[in-house]
Amino acid sequence: MSHATETRDSCTVKTTCPYCGVGCGVSAEIKNDQLIAVSGDTEHPANLGKLCVKGAALDQTMGNHGRLLQPSIEGHPVSWDRAIEEVACRLNQVREKYGPEAIAFYLSGQLLTEDYYVANKLAKGFIGTGHVDTNSRLCMSSAVAGYKRAFGADAVPCNYEDLEHCELLVLTGSNAAWTHPVLYRRIAAAKQKNPAMRVVVIDPRRTASCDLADLHLAVAPGADAFIFNGLLAFLDRADQLDRHYIEQHTEGFAAALETASAISQAELEQQTGISREELATFYQWFVETEKSITFYSMGINQSATGTDKCNAIINCHLATGRIGKLGAGPFSITGQPNAMGGREVGGLANMLAAHMDYTTENVATVSAFWNSDKVSKKAGLKAVDLFDAVADGSIKAIWIMGTNPVVSMPNADRVKAALEHCETVIVSDCIAETDTTATANILLPAAGWGEKSGTVTNSERRISRQRALVSAAGEARADWWILAQVAKAMGFSDGFNYQSPRDVFVEHAQLSDYQNQGQRLFNIGALSQLSETHYDSLQPIQWPVTTNRPQGTTRLFEDGQFVTPSGRARFIAITPRLPAKRKSQRRYPLALNSGRIRDQWHTMTRTGRAASLLDHTDQPFVAMHPDTAAAADLQNGDLAEVSTPQGVIQVISLIDLGVKPEQLFVPIHWSNQNAHSARVATLFEAIIDPVSGQPESKFSRAALKKIESPCWATLVSRTALDCSEFINWTSAALPRQLGFIYQVAVSAEFNWQHYASKVTGATAYAQFSDAANFDQRLIGYSDQQMEIALFSHRQKPSLPNKAWMQDLLNNRAPENYWRLLSGPDLSLADSGGKLICSCFKVSEEHIISAIETGADSTEQLGKQLQCGTNCGSCIPELSSLIKQVQTSSQFLAKQIG
Repeated sequence: MSHATETRDSCTVKTTCPYCGVGCGVSAEIKNDQLIAVSGDTEHPANLGKLCVKGAALDQTMGNHGRLLQPSIEGHPVSWDRAIEEVACRLNQVREKYGPEAIAFYLSGQLLTEDYYVANKLAKGFIGTGHVDTNSRLCMSSAVAGYKRAFGADAVPCNYEDLEHCELLVLTGSNAAWTHPVLYRRIAAAKQKNPAMRVVVIDPRRTASCDLADLHLAVAPGADAFIFNGLLAFLDRADQLDRHYIEQHTEGFAAALETASAISQAELEQQTGISREELATFYQWFVETEKSITFYSMGINQSATGTDKCNAIINCHLATGRIGKLGAGPFSITGQPNAMGGREVGGLANMLAAHMDYTTENVATVSAFWNSDKVSKKAGLKAVDLFDAVADGSIKAIWIMGTNPVVSMPNADRVKAALEHCETVIVSDCIAETDTTATANILLPAAGWGEKSGTVTNSERRISRQRALVSAAGEARADWWILAQVAKAMGFSDGFNYQSPRDVFVEHAQLSDYQNQGQRLFNIGALSQLSETHYDSLQPIQWPVTTNRPQGTTRLFEDGQFVTPSGRARFIAITPRLPAKRKSQRRYPLALNSGRIRDQWHTMTRTGRAASLLDHTDQPFVAMHPDTAAAADLQNGDLAEVSTPQGVIQVISLIDLGVKPEQLFVPIHWSNQNAHSARVATLFEAIIDPVSGQPESKFSRAALKKIESPCWATLVSRTALDCSEFINWTSAALPRQLGFIYQVAVSAEFNWQHYASKVTGATAYAQFSDAANFDQRLIGYSDQQMEIALFSHRQKPSLPNKAWMQDLLNNRAPENYWRLLSGPDLSLADSGGKLICSCFKVSEEHIISAIETGADSTEQLGKQLQCGTNCGSCIPELSSLIKQVQTSSQFLAKQIG
């Protein structure tokens, strides 16, 4: 598989997607130093040519707009030499005055492995601080802890091929249809090929992933471990344990079974909220299906008992010997593109390097390899405790790289305040304005995806190359280079003489093999002699990669041998616990959950640059059951306040039958950069898993109430607007950097012309006003170019649709503005309602029309409208619409009959 092909006019480069842990291969077409198109790499084993809607829009996220282009100190632009000198000076001063543990690094699964390695080496190996953690703590650390407790290593035993060979797939804590859509489509294809394959979805909500489900277990929030403890006890009662495997390859089974069997059937049903019949169906399917995979993600990990939940799952697979076999195993799916690569180099505070924990022996090994006597001797602070230490002043300097903790950390307002008062905050990022860069003393422009070169490791342990496609924006530099220059300026020249990311990678590979007699499963020593040419052309490969396995390792633990001291896998005795009902249940009667939506990623610093990715869902929302909405007098589209003991946000109401009564769901993506009050992490208390240190992000007690909004408005503007006078607002960039669109709530008496004259360069206006309906329409222009257009109304549905508003800035201003002020011609307008298929711009209205005229399958809809034929992310919604229309038609037919 060649990584690059050239034609006379363009160059196509093979790289890896920067989003989720699937690690899809991407073919990128480059012309004149610009990324002009992307497609799935048909030869990459992770995706075989498929891309989700986010990956397919990568070309829309490029460009210099909004980028951090130059280093700055206290808001003043400086040269790289000056910035590096200042960072080195401040870190040295803190180290000398307060000791190395007054310095912390907070890293990201968005970094490449080479960046991660140099950061970890500088901090733990030469500065001497163990306080190096990562946003992977927020998504994967409970899965890591679960694997380490059971297997002795942070090692995913399965691979994607297993998903296509299993006959029972249990999706728990994972809405893969939206969060890992390429894998979900592989699962769907496997199920279509093998109709006997069963899918069980365990989730409090009925999500898009239930489109494939033969059984949906609507578990009570946080009760997953009860289900799997119940399964272990059922396996024993049904005499379906693999006793030979248990005796030969495991330890601790008796204690695990005793705790699992202590839960009565009545308690199991009460705690899980699942009926006896549904539980029995799931348990019987597991009993009779040898090829079983439990596929789990954030809904399991992001919990105060996440590690126990992971081990409750693993216990069931160990008890049946379903480990290391084709189509079977406990499969934790990673959230970020390089969460696993970061862990490989020691990116978590409780790890040293190369999957080595903090032991005296390991510290000596790493010290000898790095030739440093300053290696930290003990584990550092994990994310929540790390930012608490920033808040209490014991950490004086923190370097944040490629992540946005002011939006993503629990108790986010406390994190924001801590950074604002910290003596030195250094932020390396590719985006100029984030909630976190606003707290920085020193800003360093980092190269972004498509500009940097290195490796990432996906959820099946597959190392792939990310390759530079275009020149870096402005003065942006690769993170490994920035770190190495700072290290040299601090006086550590001998350890950081890297000339390229290849130099870093081969050192990382050498360390993985150094004094490794098989006690460390992570080993890529066979890659430690790669030349620049061989590194550049490195093909995707799964670790371990050793002299005995130079082509990599497809599946782990096939021989039943583990890397625990005894060589046996360990059962862990689990006593399940529900989330604590913190504060007054009367005052906060609802259960709040958070998570991702289909077309957005993390805090939208990348996906928010692609206007098309906001076509499916363009505002932050709180989803709720109709009964919950009625109790708060809320209807679809109303402004709602969600409050917890920690904080308050204001978002749009969304009625969703998939959410159970007295439960709420809010997406995680919006920040203060694009919404008035939607940072969901401000609502969650910093409650952590005692084993993994991962914070709870899936449960909080909450309350809901309606916010009266007398007037709604939609605005488009060529320049960013000051939104401080609005009751509520959401903003988004328009395609081709035309400007911005705003959806806002304002007071009834809001003076739009006065506002427009303050915030835009318009010199003339055309306007219309109907005071009875708060109906105001205004177009501001200068030199025949429209600068701003706004429409307001008492009733939100009376506003022009988003597509029509966006189009206003595409054209030069006409001589007669009254045609535009009258709004879209509803007889000709093609609003189509909500956009379902982002790839081909197919709306809900058009899909329903096609179903009503005979399209009764997703395949037929694809043939007629193209929807669902590219990335497939919309297929669950297409199936849902087919069911809705068919159910409605059947009901109507009965009424008429």
